[in-house]
Amino acid sequence: MLLGGTVAGAYQTPDEWEALLLRSRFKAVTAPFDCRTPRDEARAYAAIARKHGVVVAEAGVWRNLFDPDPEAAAAAMAYAKGQLAMADEMGVPCCVNIAGTAGKAGWDAADPSNYAPETYERIVACVREIIDSVRPVRAYYCLEPMPWMIPDDPDVYLRLLRDVDRRQFGAHMDFVNMINSPRRYLQAASFIEECFAKLGPYIKSTHIKDSLMHPTRLTTVLEETAPGKGGLDYSAVLRTLDRWLPADAPVLLEHMSSQEEYEAAYDYVAARAAQAGISVSGTPAS
Repeated sequence: MLLGGTVAGAYQTPDEWEALLLRSRFKAVTAPFDCRTPRDEARAYAAIARKHGVVVAEAGVWRNLFDPDPEAAAAAMAYAKGQLAMADEMGVPCCVNIAGTAGKAGWDAADPSNYAPETYERIVACVREIIDSVRPVRAYYCLEPMPWMIPDDPDVYLRLLRDVDRRQFGAHMDFVNMINSPRRYLQAASFIEECFAKLGPYIKSTHIKDSLMHPTRLTTVLEETAPGKGGLDYSAVLRTLDRWLPADAPVLLEHMSSQEEYEAAYDYVAARAAQAGISVSGTPAS
């Protein structure tokens, strides 16, 4: 696997980003540019990544396509199409977003409408519109699973892949986001194995983190946390990833607030991988 994440720290130029990239030790990164970045500048970032053997693995959308404000929803749709077109042009394999919500609590919030039958049909139509409008050849549009939003389950994701029925619709793997019940938390190893066994052929990028359930706090509280700070058996997690993903698959740490936090998470995952004889750089482990 290619272990990486988002390069943390302030930068204004490709040269400043390069210094942060080298410190990170990442072999896969989220795009430090988007569809609004001048193409010459975006190409400079991409060239730096290639020079250091780093894959630009994801271009994020992170906009609510179902925003209850029609103007905001239209702007989000335009940005999603722009991101997919840019990803295809720049050779970024995964353009990722969440499905979206018509609720008013937040762009990624839980809402009863998230599971309405008409919302599922809307998701299918929306993904088709984006892919059919852009007609990508190299990049895949993907939806990140969410705890309270479709897709929240590997079988639901398989159904979505089948119903969208577009070659350039792929799967984004975030197994922690799908650990949304005590049963899945307590049986995490088998659930993560199920996720990769079912979705493995379609996965274009993977997020890794940890999950923590407070065992005596009622009602259930599940929290995302950094690898090693939760309840997942990370040796088992990494063995599952190594078994189902190709050696050059991007595996990205996320949601750290500083470079130091990313470094600590990277060190933890790399150490567990080394103990298991698993490479985190796309080359055979020594």
